[in-house]
Amino acid sequence: MLLPGKKDRIKYFGFDDQWFFIIGVFVVSVIIDFLFNNSFARYLLEEALISWGISLCFTICNWSVMRWSMLSLRKKLPLFKDNIKRSGILFILMICTVLIIDAIGNFFLAKAFGHTYHPISKPRLLIPILLISTMVLAIYEAIYYYLRLKTTIRQEEQAKQLVVQAKMDALRNQAQPHFLFNSLNTLRDIIDYDSKEDAKKFVDKLSDVYRFILDTGNANLVTLRDELKFAKSYIHIQSERFGDNLKLVWDINEASLDKKVVPMSLQLLLENAMKHNIISKANPLEIVVKVVDSQLIVENKIQPKSTQLPSTKLGLKNIEKRYSLISEEIPSFVNEGGYFTVSLPLLKSTKTYSYENTNS
Repeated sequence: MLLPGKKDRIKYFGFDDQWFFIIGVFVVSVIIDFLFNNSFARYLLEEALISWGISLCFTICNWSVMRWSMLSLRKKLPLFKDNIKRSGILFILMICTVLIIDAIGNFFLAKAFGHTYHPISKPRLLIPILLISTMVLAIYEAIYYYLRLKTTIRQEEQAKQLVVQAKMDALRNQAQPHFLFNSLNTLRDIIDYDSKEDAKKFVDKLSDVYRFILDTGNANLVTLRDELKFAKSYIHIQSERFGDNLKLVWDINEASLDKKVVPMSLQLLLENAMKHNIISKANPLEIVVKVVDSQLIVENKIQPKSTQLPSTKLGLKNIEKRYSLISEEIPSFVNEGGYFTVSLPLLKSTKTYSYENTNS
């Protein structure tokens, strides 16, 4: 379809180019007619209009085909890493389009006007047309680049705000009176009944929890290795409280440790499981953390508390939003068969944007 709809024009051009197309076609056709024929100075009005009309038809055909080509390529090659490849293909298509439309147009014009039609020599005609076409494509790309740059900056700011919010939420949760009260009571029990080394280890783990939250800064992603270290420090503190009633099964392969996740995502999921499920001797809670096909899976059996706190799901929404801002892959949350399962994508690169996200 050579006439893309308004939604596609905004989505893949970055703006509704309808008036740009109409005005641009008119201006370019006038320029081409002036450069090669200067019809309105050389011919009578009727002949000048016919000559300009021919330039207008060629311009409409060239612009429409290139417009469609640009839209198709942006659909098939949407990522930033595809920019050079897409631009190269588009430039080759532009040359082919101009040559083919010129050949077809001159063939039909020769049939229509017979020996009275004298086409302009190819080099003199095609080189300026290719230059003008390149300028038009450059304008499209410049406008779209500017809009993508604004969107990228906005998305980065949103991502930073969400990371800060996650940090504040984590600090708030760990600084709540019940957490500090439980931690200090646990530490006192360790001092009374266990060795000095156990007490030191507990304090070290508590320190690691706060250090990670502070050290991650505004990072959008951290390695799974660092996230696991943080999560295990957090679980060590909780294990002192719950004892053998809290069981963690870790099944993480070495090859996955350098892949990345959003910071504090695993810890938040572990905290979420402990918050909403019974943990007792009669009903121990087992949480499985494993890697399957580049996904970090966190799974636990649902053991709802009798006095269940209302869930806002803000933590889960925060994780999902942070993933959506830095990747096309997003987490999945499944509640079925008596189990709650979360899959977090393990990412390789730090950031991936596409045209699909530009106008969201």
